[in-house]
Amino acid sequence: MSIIIYNTLTKKKEPLKTLESGKVKMYVCGVTVYDYCHLGHARCTIVFDVIYRYLKYRGYDVVYVRNFTDIDDKIIKRAQKEGTDYKTISERFIKAFYEDMDPLGVLRPSFEPRATEHIQEMLDMIKILVDKGVAYELDGDVYFSVEKFPDYGKLSGRSLDDMMAGARVEVDERKRNPFDFALWKASKPGEPWWDSPWGRGRPGWHIECSAMGCKYLGKTFDIHGGGKDLIFPHHENEIAQSEAAFEVPFVNYWLHNGFVTIREEKMSKSLGNFLTIRDILSEVHPETLRLFVLSKHYRSPVDFSEEAIMETEKALEKLYNTISDTLNKLPPEDSIETNYPEKALQGASKELFEDLVNVRNAFEEAMDNDFNTAQAIGVLFDFRASIQRFLEQSGRKKLKGPRALLALKALQELKFLGKILGILERSPETFWNELRSIRVHKTGLTEKEVEELITKRDEARKKKNFEEADRIRDELARRGIKLEDTPQGTRWKV
Repeated sequence: MSIIIYNTLTKKKEPLKTLESGKVKMYVCGVTVYDYCHLGHARCTIVFDVIYRYLKYRGYDVVYVRNFTDIDDKIIKRAQKEGTDYKTISERFIKAFYEDMDPLGVLRPSFEPRATEHIQEMLDMIKILVDKGVAYELDGDVYFSVEKFPDYGKLSGRSLDDMMAGARVEVDERKRNPFDFALWKASKPGEPWWDSPWGRGRPGWHIECSAMGCKYLGKTFDIHGGGKDLIFPHHENEIAQSEAAFEVPFVNYWLHNGFVTIREEKMSKSLGNFLTIRDILSEVHPETLRLFVLSKHYRSPVDFSEEAIMETEKALEKLYNTISDTLNKLPPEDSIETNYPEKALQGASKELFEDLVNVRNAFEEAMDNDFNTAQAIGVLFDFRASIQRFLEQSGRKKLKGPRALLALKALQELKFLGKILGILERSPETFWNELRSIRVHKTGLTEKEVEELITKRDEARKKKNFEEADRIRDELARRGIKLEDTPQGTRWKV
C-alpha cells in the first residue's frame, strides 16, 4: 500500500508519488530565532520529525531541510532593546532551540540552512523576478506584484478580488497593490544590511524559504510543511515568487499541522497562557509531551491542559510498565533459545503470536493514511495490552522456552514501533528516574532535600521523638511525597 497524503493545495488526499523513485525531498519552515520556542513550535517540529522518521522507515532516501530565520524585524528589535547585534540574538536562540528540541527526541534534518548564509541565492532570485517584470523597485525596496501572478491564492483558496474587497492590510501608498509583498527591504539607520543592485538592505521573509528550498532541493520538490498559520500569506507568497521565477510547479504536496490551544483558548502572552517548551519540560517528561502532541492527527487542533497531560503521562507509564514487567519475566537475552519454529511460538500463546504477526501491518496502515499517529498509537496500546495479558497468564515464574522467545519478540516489536514515533527510547530505569526528578521538582524540593528529611525522620524515630517524625512525614505528604517504611529502609515516591 502506498502512503496517502492530504494535500492542502488540492484539498484532498493523494498517493505519494515522488519526483525521484525512492527519494523524498522535504522542506519545513523553521523558527524565527528571536525568543524561546513555545508549544506551537513543539507541535510542528515533532509532527514533521515523525513524518521524517516514518518516510525513512518505509525505505525512502529523505532529504529533509528545516531552516532558521536569523534576520527579521523581531530579531533586530530585540537586539536594539538589549543593546547588542542580531547575530548575538540569533545565536542565543538557535542554541536554545536545540536545548528544547533535543530532549524531545527531535532528529537533526539533512540540512539546517540559515537565512543570512544564503543572501546571494535570494538576490539572484529577486533579480530574475525584477527582470521578468513581476517585481518592482521603490526607493531601495523591492516588491512582488501579486497581480502579475494569475494563480495567486490557489493554496489558501482566496481570490485576490475578494481579498481586495475586504482588505485590512497595512497601507503603503507606494505599492501598486496592497497585497504586494517585500522581497528586499532597504536598510534603516542602525540596522544590519547587505549590498544589492537596489542598494543596501536585507531580504524579506518570504523569499528566504524559496531560495533555500531551491538550493537544497531543486526548483520543484516533493513536500513542503509548516503550521496552518503559514498557509497565508507565507506559503502563498512562496508559491507565487517561486513559480513566477522558474515557471515550474514549486511543490507537489503541501502539509500543514493544526493549531494548539490552551484550555480551548488561543495561546498568547496577553492571556497569560503562553507556554514555552522549557517551562513545560520543567514539569512534564519529554516523552509525555511528545506522546501528547502525537495523540491527535496532525491536521486536527490539539488542546493543552493539565488533565490531558496527566492522562498522557499515565498512558506512557503503562507502556513502560509493560516493558519493565516483560524484562523482569525474561531470563538474560543471550540465554534465550531463538530457533523455535513458528508453530512453537503459536503454541506458547495464539493471541499474542497473532497480534505480533499483525501489529506492524496495522501500524503501517494507520501511518500510510496521512500519517495518522493517533491511530498508530492506538495500535501500539492494543499490542501492549496483549503483551500484558500474556504476562499475567504466565504467573510469577520466569518465562522459558518458546514463551520467553515470544515475549522477547513482542517486546522488541513494541519498542521498534515506538521508536518510529520517537517514544520508548529510554530504559525503564532511566524513564522512572527522570519522571521522579520532574515530580520532585514540582514539589519545590530536590531529591537531596527529600533524602535529608527522611534521614532526620529516621533519627527522630530512633530517639523515640515520634512527634517530630510524624511532623516530617506530614510535611512530605503535604508536598505530595508518600513514604513507605520497609525492613530494608524507608522508600518514597511522588
